[in-house]
Amino acid sequence: MCPLAAEPPTSLVGFAAAAPGQGPAPVERWNPPYCGDVGLEIRSDGSWWHQGRPINRPELVRLFARVLRKDADGQTYLVTPAEKVDIKVADAPFLGVEVIAEGDGGGRVVHIRTNLDEWVKLVTQHPLRFDREEGGGLKPYVLVRGRLEARLTRASTFDLVDLAEERDGELGLWSGGTWWAMG
Repeated sequence: MCPLAAEPPTSLVGFAAAAPGQGPAPVERWNPPYCGDVGLEIRSDGSWWHQGRPINRPELVRLFARVLRKDADGQTYLVTPAEKVDIKVADAPFLGVEVIAEGDGGGRVVHIRTNLDEWVKLVTQHPLRFDREEGGGLKPYVLVRGRLEARLTRASTFDLVDLAEERDGELGLWSGGTWWAMG
């Protein structure tokens, strides 16, 4: 049974609140029934929408982001212990909006802040990958948690490229003791 399916859209706050605390909820341990599509989407600019209208309350977006999960099938869901609903994601659920580097060379550690103020350290547990845009430009992504990624904004991509160096004819950067090739 899906309690959300029979309730009006305003009940979304109730299901997101099912994950107490400040950090991400333990959604990978929850296996609730699938309850369908309630009209949620995250657009490529990082904005969250419900039934065609923007969600303009940052605290509500942060609450929903805490119960976000991407499953092995590639589908992204909002998950609570009681229900699981679809959320359409145009590109990545988060944006990387700030890049800060500490140290130099192989001792450097790069930190990336998401649009929801979550900091990710670029290390093997949070790898960096690159896709190519249609025009040939780089589209960098960093793994935030689970299978959820943040796509770096154009400004953050430039900040990342400023950290790049050439090694054995390959452009990349060091972070967390790992060489991240920019492919």
